[in-house]
Amino acid sequence: MPTLLAIQSSPRGDRSVSRNLAAKFIEDWKAQYGGTVVVRDLMKTQLPFVDLPWIAGAYTPAEQHSPEMKEALQISNELTAELLAADHIVIGTAMYNFSIPAILKAYIDHIVRIGVTVTPNYEGLVKGKKATILLASGGLYTPGAHAESYNVATSYLKQILGFIGITDVSVVLAGGTAAVDRGQATLPELLGQFEPAVAQAAKA
Repeated sequence: MPTLLAIQSSPRGDRSVSRNLAAKFIEDWKAQYGGTVVVRDLMKTQLPFVDLPWIAGAYTPAEQHSPEMKEALQISNELTAELLAADHIVIGTAMYNFSIPAILKAYIDHIVRIGVTVTPNYEGLVKGKKATILLASGGLYTPGAHAESYNVATSYLKQILGFIGITDVSVVLAGGTAAVDRGQATLPELLGQFEPAVAQAAKA
């Protein structure tokens, strides 16, 4: 049975557009494939930034790891194992200042590992998998929009996923979420605009 890894990064709980869309994706994916779903909620994960012991451990053979290196790499080992075991990865995230939240960047820094997800010659090792990015943003960054070129988040996520070997990537741009905060639309109304695209991505 296939496995879906769902990565959540929003701090907004039930009010989060990306979390709600990811929940819809999971529902549709399970209906299509009936597999296993692993949820990695980054807001509930003690995720330290990469530090010197982590870097030293990542470039040192495992049999030579000091206790400090082992401890530093523990969460990275857990996250990369989840990633490698998955068949499809869905990332639910907001856009922060045209890019991704710091917590998601910290996650990426833990899963991009020489010898684990990429070779020393920079060939991706995470192959044969699909990824879907559900990107919520207050503004509109769809093709043709005035601020389209400001969207760094999509290009960065596609680039880093491709770097580790995941090239089958689809993106659902859920723009205009500020309308909910401003009282111009309800959350269900906004979600309804993007659910067909999410359903299509889940069944692809």
